[in-house]
Parts: sequence; structure tokens; C-alpha cells
Amino acid sequence: MKKIVILGAGYAGLQTAHKLQKKVKGKAQIILVDKDDYHYETTELHEVASGTQPALKITYPIADIVDPEVTTFIQDEVVKLDAPKKQVQLKQHETLDYDYCVLALGFVSETFGIKGARENALEMTNIKQSLAIYDHIMACMKKYQETKDKRYLRLVICGAGFTGIELAGALAEGRPEYAKAAGVSEDEVKITVVEAATRLLPMFSEKLADYGVKLVESLGVELLCGAKISEVTPEAVIYEKDDQSHELEAKTIIWTTGVSGSPVVAASDLQERRGRVVVTDNLTDPNDDDLYILGDVAAVMDKESGRPYPTTAQIATVMANYAAKDLESRLNGQGHVKDPFVYKSKGTVASVGNTHGFGVVGNLELKGYPASVVKKMIMNKSLYEIGGMKELMAKGRFDLYH
Repeated sequence: MKKIVILGAGYAGLQTAHKLQKKVKGKAQIILVDKDDYHYETTELHEVASGTQPALKITYPIADIVDPEVTTFIQDEVVKLDAPKKQVQLKQHETLDYDYCVLALGFVSETFGIKGARENALEMTNIKQSLAIYDHIMACMKKYQETKDKRYLRLVICGAGFTGIELAGALAEGRPEYAKAAGVSEDEVKITVVEAATRLLPMFSEKLADYGVKLVESLGVELLCGAKISEVTPEAVIYEKDDQSHELEAKTIIWTTGVSGSPVVAASDLQERRGRVVVTDNLTDPNDDDLYILGDVAAVMDKESGRPYPTTAQIATVMANYAAKDLESRLNGQGHVKDPFVYKSKGTVASVGNTHGFGVVGNLELKGYPASVVKKMIMNKSLYEIGGMKELMAKGRFDLYH
């Protein structure tokens, strides 16, 4: 039997395994590798970081998805891939051989070389980091009671992209809990977002982006636009604005300026940029037809704009569905599927707290409460597609009126 090794159990990797194991029984053996024994909804990490949702609400065991008759799960870290030898080196287990490999290892935070960012800012790329942010915030609030140092009451988000805006909304929703822990009024807990760009949320129309900005500001969040971060110290963000250097002191500094693909991509000597490989029309490596590259480590070119599509959970899932279908075709001796991979976004919706949001679905722009409902339905759809009814009923977002 052929051996298919899938690296990463995020949206792309787990969905590929989920789809394939239903179709290849008796034809192939699947090995799924991830450093954690659970899958988490990356799109909801900001809620765990703010404490507005528990980690258990956005995670479920990989074992719930794996069919042991077809798929073997190995919990381990991937060190590197040797594509010419068709081998995967793991940190704790023996080297894996494969006939086909699906590389879907996800993303890491990108600091763009800014001094002190990696050392002094809190990252939010996985469950453990998100929990650490919440614990840090609560520790700072309690520390304020001892010191009365207002720097403990300031939360700074570096980056006002999609993730930064959603995090700002979630932190604003968590503000009553923080204020209670600190023994202060809610307006004394300051939330500031620092961003180099002057036009925020460029993925939306100017009118909708302006709505989103005003919505965040209405929650008492300060947006510092046109502020280019030059350094992060343990207790301050230093930025340039209007040709002057400014220092924003805070004990909580969270980094959301951008992401790059897994460093395993570079370690594997693949042709990459910022941890992403420009893939073929069949989602394979341009130099290796048996290596599929999906999700955050893949760059799928939009032929209209000449730029890669943004890496989202939506495109990762669509890529997984295509890769599973293509692999099934090849296992049946029919070669690649006839049609190349094509992506058309169904829309993007941002949540700002639990009952507000904004975004686009199809050609329809949504604002306020309806957008928050759609956002939760998108989350539920993701849960159902990979985890089925069991995970949907256990983890689904039905708190529509909270």
C-alpha cells in the first residue's frame, strides 16, 4: 500500500486526513503528525487570549477524527523534510518514509526584524500562547493592586490587521473582568493598538473599513495609526510618528503584525519566501510532484491580481478538499484531476466582541449584530466539516444573544 504522510493537524492537514481516510481504505496508509494531540480553531485564538472563551471551547482531540484502521497519529515535532529522499525527520520518533507527503504545518509570528519584538512582546499563534496572554493580563491587574503603577493597566496590541482588530474587540469585552481584578473602574484599563498604516482593513471597502474602525473605537480602544514601531522593550513600544519618536509604556504588549509559514519550510531547503512556497495548479511543490503544500505554508497565486491569496482558514479547507480528491485520483491510477485548483472567497467577517462584527459574504456587506451571527455560523461550519455533528454540538457557537 502507498504511504501518505500529513504534517500538521490544523485546518488544512486535519481536513485532508478526514477526507482521505474515508476514500483510501485498503489502498493507502495515512500517518498524521502534529506536536499537539488536539486541533484548535485558529480563528478564535483572540477569544482565549482575552479570556472571553475557555480554551476547551475551541479545541477537540485529534483522536476524535482519526480512523485507526486507516490513519496513525504521531504526536511529535517535525524537524525537516527531505523531499529528494521522501523522508520526514521528527524530533522524538524515527524518520518517516512516504510515497506522498502533505505539508501543512501552519504559521509562526513574523517580527520583520524589529528590535526586541521577539523577546519582549507576547505572541498569539497557538493555544498555549493565547492562554499565556490571558494569564499575563490577569497577573498585571493583580500587580496593579500592589503597586498602583498604571503601566499594569495598559494593554498594547502591535498591529491593526484583521487579528489585531479582533483581539482589540475581545479585550474590550474582557475589560470588566480585568478592572475587577485590578480594583479600578473599567475606563482605567487602557487598550491601545499601534499600526504603521494609515488606512486600516484594506480587504474591505473604505466605507466598511471605516465602520469597523469606528466600532472598535466605540468600545474605548485607542487606535494609533501612522505609527511605525521601531523597537519593543520589556515595558514599552517605541514608534515613529510625524517624524518624531514616541514611547508608549505598558506591561502587556501583544504582537499581531503578521505571520510567516513554519520555519520547517526553510529548514527543508524548499523554494520559499517567508516560509511559503508558490505551489502548482495541483497544489504541489514546483520541484516535487509528490509533495503537496497546503494552508499557511502555501502561496496560491491569484491570477487576476498577480499576488498570493491571503492565508485563511477558508482557503486552507478548500485546498485540503482539493488535495484529498487529487490524491484519491492518483491512488486510483488516474493521475491528477483534470481541473486545476481554483479559489473564490465566500467572504470575510471580523468579530468585535461577542455580539458585534462587520464583513462581507458574497457581495453583501454586513454590520453589527448580523455580522456576529454570521461569524459564529462560519465557525460552526468549520467544526462540522472536520469534526462532524459530535464536535459541532460540543463546541459550536450558539451563544447568539450573549
